[in-house]
Amino acid sequence: MVSINKNPKRGKAKHIPESLIYEIIEGKPFYYEGYKDVLSNKKTTEEIIGSSGIQSYIIYYLLKVLYAKLDGIKYVFLTNEIGAHLDTNNNLSGDIYIYEKSKLSPEKINIYYVDVAPKIAIEIDIRVDLSDEKDFGYVFTKTHKLLDFGVEKVFWIFTKHQKVMIAVKDQDWITKDWNQEIELLDNEFFNIGQFLAEEGVKP
Repeated sequence: MVSINKNPKRGKAKHIPESLIYEIIEGKPFYYEGYKDVLSNKKTTEEIIGSSGIQSYIIYYLLKVLYAKLDGIKYVFLTNEIGAHLDTNNNLSGDIYIYEKSKLSPEKINIYYVDVAPKIAIEIDIRVDLSDEKDFGYVFTKTHKLLDFGVEKVFWIFTKHQKVMIAVKDQDWITKDWNQEIELLDNEFFNIGQFLAEEGVKP
């Protein structure tokens, strides 16, 4: 597990291993979906923290788009649950973050979560346990946190519904079918549905 700059208060959740925490928002830990199965010895930690095949394949596609179409001198693309340290009580995890190299200076790269806001954040599905019904605003809460942190645009890709939500600060958030051309950055687009169809993948 990546070390973080601060250790937020975790209240009653102290007895749950840190390895099962996906991220912390407003001091509250959000655990990996399936963490209760680990606590009851029905599954191992490794079984619940990995991405599904479709999630990984979409990440593979988006990285192809990024490396082929965006300026690798201007931007850096980080993945593998990159951690973002917003403040003492907020440590988030992302699927793909696009940073401007001018802002992500070498001294910012260390053993801790990154405390620089990415330009673009891409999330694929909800990876946390939402068995407590009051947590169903998680997507909106996390998105607001990222935008307030300084992220210019947040994408949520929902594989079950084949939708892409695009959120920009102080603008209406929109949701599109994933078989449309969707602008990523610098007038470059992606089309998940078309790519999967061309690959013969049926989610």
